[in-house]
Amino acid sequence: MGNYLLRRLIVALPSLLGISLILFVLLALAPGDPFGELASNPNIPPEVREALRVKFGMDDPILVRYLHWLVAMMHGDWGFSFASRINVDTLILQRIPTTLYVIGTAQLLALAVALPIGVYAAMRPYSVFDQIANTVAFIGFSLPTFFTGLLLILIFSVNLGWLPFVYRADINATGWQWVWEYIKQAIMPVAVLGLFQAASYTRYIRSAVLDVIRLDYVTTARSKGLAERNVIIKHVVRNALIPVVTLVALQMPSVFGGAIITEQIFRIPGIGSLLISAILANDTPVIMAVTFVFACLVVLFNLVADILYGWLDPRISFR
Repeated sequence: MGNYLLRRLIVALPSLLGISLILFVLLALAPGDPFGELASNPNIPPEVREALRVKFGMDDPILVRYLHWLVAMMHGDWGFSFASRINVDTLILQRIPTTLYVIGTAQLLALAVALPIGVYAAMRPYSVFDQIANTVAFIGFSLPTFFTGLLLILIFSVNLGWLPFVYRADINATGWQWVWEYIKQAIMPVAVLGLFQAASYTRYIRSAVLDVIRLDYVTTARSKGLAERNVIIKHVVRNALIPVVTLVALQMPSVFGGAIITEQIFRIPGIGSLLISAILANDTPVIMAVTFVFACLVVLFNLVADILYGWLDPRISFR
């Protein structure tokens, strides 16, 4: 396993370098200047602006700036945020726990809903339950997250007043009251993301289970007298989860991107809102760091998917 992980990391390095170079060149060629606000401020002398541009190498050639950025990244220096006036790594570390909490909980909710519904619907195809599940899944997948988010805010925050519609990082409470307030403010964003993903997962799990449940080895397992519960769990679901792992692993980076909309709706201080504010302020170091983190997530979740393949299918070897 160790040698396999090492080989995958070595193969991933050229891909990450290529992605980082493309991102850096695109951001460098994009219109806008992170020092544009300073240029329009009459209180800042021109020599100060020029000194800042020289300090951060804004007038250097693109390749030279990229090499400086790459060397700094390898030494753990992610750059300096022009808008927030702090280091980029500190800024990301402040935001990423909130994003991981919301997205991680949403994915657990999606799998907890999609797995039993998808499996049960596949075991009884074209039944009333299957038709209702398919209809609800189509509706949930068709509704965009910004619509469902605003709908939940209108119902549970404006009309009923049960849940807060603004996510707060500084909760004025202690003990169990703090825990309850922290959970309560995450209910709506987690529901929006989780149920949207659950609609997609349900359809995919149902299709995967239907493909597996008709295979010969499932019929053989039943003919040997195994209990239906053991046949479904050990033989059907375990093999049907192999393509589902691919779907979940490939969609996880896009979930981080899709969370940008949800974070904007509920004012969640996460990575998505950080990226939007950085784009609006032309804060290129933050934009570069966040997009590079998304690229690393793609590589990471593909690696996790390959490891799960070996756990689900004993025929796969990592030697």
